[in-house]
Amino acid sequence: MAAIRVAITGGIAAGKSETLAAFARHGAATASSDAVVHDLLAHDEDVRSAIGARWGDDAVGNRARIGEIVFHDRDELAWLEHLLHPKTRAAIDEWLAHVDGPLAVVEVPLLYETGGETRFDKVVVVTASPAARRARRAPVDDRQARLIPDEEKLRRADFSFVNDGSLAALDAFVAGVVENLLSSSAD
Repeated sequence: MAAIRVAITGGIAAGKSETLAAFARHGAATASSDAVVHDLLAHDEDVRSAIGARWGDDAVGNRARIGEIVFHDRDELAWLEHLLHPKTRAAIDEWLAHVDGPLAVVEVPLLYETGGETRFDKVVVVTASPAARRARRAPVDDRQARLIPDEEKLRRADFSFVNDGSLAALDAFVAGVVENLLSSSAD
């Protein structure tokens, strides 16, 4: 039987990575789209060549420099996403095709924004209050404004969690989701 495919998404600094780690602790196979992107930026020769040709050699493999460029210019961000999204999707799909276990969970920050939810059986949305987000990271630029609002993500989610509390509370939520998914697949 194929693994149940679950996507985790949510806003900036909502706790998607911690949620992914909690799924791993509860036995799920896990993958991160962000980790795939980091690997592509560091190792994929087509990506590195395209970045060098567009932004110069100092941007190749330099995530900080790339961030300076794309987070202040939406056209450059769109170019980078056009370069990375198909390769990221292909890598995740390849990983999903080879998961050995009942549950495959992928962190996909731009899940709804890219129409990626159709590739998954269930979606978990993690949100957090503005205060909790500020406490987790430096203030962000206009990236949040480009995202589908949390309210819309919550409306479309199969499971949701407001991640304003402890890691134990997050872990308990994930344990409940895992139990629900595995018991419903046994039916």
